[in-house]
Amino acid sequence: MKYKYIDGLLAANIADKLKQLNNLRPLPVIAVKKLQEQFQIEMTYNSNAIEGNRLSLKETSLVISEGITIKGKPLKDHLEAKNHKEALDYLYDLISDKKRHTVSERLIRMLHQLVVQDTDKEWAGRYRNSNVYITGTSHLPPDASNIANHMQKLVKWFIKAEKKFHPIEFAALFHHKLVHIHPFFDGNGRAARLAMNVLLMQQGYPLVIILKNDRKRYYRVLELADRGKYEELTLFIAAAVRRSLEIYLKTLTPTSKKREKFILLSEAAGGTPYTSKYLNLLLRQGKLEGHKEGRNWLTTKEAVLRYISNRQRKR
Repeated sequence: MKYKYIDGLLAANIADKLKQLNNLRPLPVIAVKKLQEQFQIEMTYNSNAIEGNRLSLKETSLVISEGITIKGKPLKDHLEAKNHKEALDYLYDLISDKKRHTVSERLIRMLHQLVVQDTDKEWAGRYRNSNVYITGTSHLPPDASNIANHMQKLVKWFIKAEKKFHPIEFAALFHHKLVHIHPFFDGNGRAARLAMNVLLMQQGYPLVIILKNDRKRYYRVLELADRGKYEELTLFIAAAVRRSLEIYLKTLTPTSKKREKFILLSEAAGGTPYTSKYLNLLLRQGKLEGHKEGRNWLTTKEAVLRYISNRQRKR
């Protein structure tokens, strides 16, 4: 099937992984709970770090799991970690009640209120009343007097456009439109990434995380979207979706079933016509299955062989 911004093969590959995950249901409750906790810590760390929070992944875990204060780190960083975790708890509660939630102004403002409730109490859940400039980008957000109008238009677009796009395309577009409006003084990115996850998780995908190590690319694809070029942003979000699915499958697939082993690209390239550098390029283009853990890209031997086989068939 042809979509507007997402490659058909990539969409089919993600759909296959989601089907594999659904075929494993009912999933082991304890294992799923541990995965969700791991993803909540990962997302809290990465989403806050993208915006300048200085807690490490381990420190973030200690703050939100143990309530420990990290010596030498600002109180604001601790509060951001605590607040983001509370926002994620709210998000999981939304998804678990099985109701269909339309992303409304009220929901966006609630997510924003939760992520800044202890660091910007006066403006938590409230639209900004003056203009702002975003450092490092040429994008100038709309005038403060037009924020309410832009947000109303966003919700109207949401209602009309939802069925016109692949779910990942739709989530990527919505994410961009919200950060483009930049309706709040602070916390726009965190609120937008949470709102995007409402859309994706309602489609059955696990929590999707934008990694701090991909921050430069993340900003670059958002800037391209500012100019109406959405393909790179959609590919970027699709790669994050696939990463979450692959981690879930790697963890939850029973040992009695065949699992593909994720390995470094240097290992995966062995015995193939490709270098690890070329495999890295294929992964970034969404043409090869795999995902990033920390700074390392991982794939499987089977994924490389599937790519070779598909390429030969096309020839």
